Amino acid sequence: MLLIIPAIDIRGGKCVQMVQGVEGFVYTDDPIEMAKLWRKENTKSLHVTDVDGAIEGRLVNFDIIQRMVKTVDIPVELGGGLRTFNEVKRAFDAGIYRVLISTLLIENPDETKHILDAYGPSKVVLGIDAENGIVKTRGWTETSGLTAVSVALNAKELGFNRVVYTDITADGMMRGPNFGAIRQLAETTHMRITASGGVSGLEDLLKLQEMEPLGVDSAVIGRALYENKFSCQGLWRLCEAGNFPYTAKV
Repeated sequence: MLLIIPAIDIRGGKCVQMVQGVEGFVYTDDPIEMAKLWRKENTKSLHVTDVDGAIEGRLVNFDIIQRMVKTVDIPVELGGGLRTFNEVKRAFDAGIYRVLISTLLIENPDETKHILDAYGPSKVVLGIDAENGIVKTRGWTETSGLTAVSVALNAKELGFNRVVYTDITADGMMRGPNFGAIRQLAETTHMRITASGGVSGLEDLLKLQEMEPLGVDSAVIGRALYENKFSCQGLWRLCEAGNFPYTAKV
């Protein structure tokens, strides 16, 4: 059974829904309350993105994220704005369980390697945001010209074991994930894959579940959870029955 991880995207201090990289609407003015709600619904971990940070290249909503970590008793995975060793250290010192490295890998692989060596591949994972197979950087505002597969393979050479893969065209659309791209990434890299973007309901999760033997073991879900497309409690009970850990293994 896939590990289901709710997404909390923070922009301007609020919990927002991003649709293909553009803010769609605000779910709540208080992301911490949203984290508490998901915890009450029995989630085992959270995927948090500092949307402003991804664009500005530094942690912008750090105070909120820090208070969130102190409020909930589950692992929090953080992406967005982590472009230096010091910013990553700041996140870990605040209690973040795991960080996503995205733009930094492409722009400064030496710094990325320094971070990976210091904290290890269970704490530092690769974030890939791709549009039509091409990786975008700096909060989806720039195109790298590199394919998702090539970036993942380069990251694997550095020591990465996991990819959180977001298909930008599917993100927030609830039309289904890009199953072909996810399968290609898994089959080519043999890395652990967390699929993010596009899940519209249980049927999509079952299709992702079929790729578990390839390494697809978890899914980050935003809009479909917020709009009650399936029962959170029911999903997490299934995960518990499968004896899943609190966060996906490396």
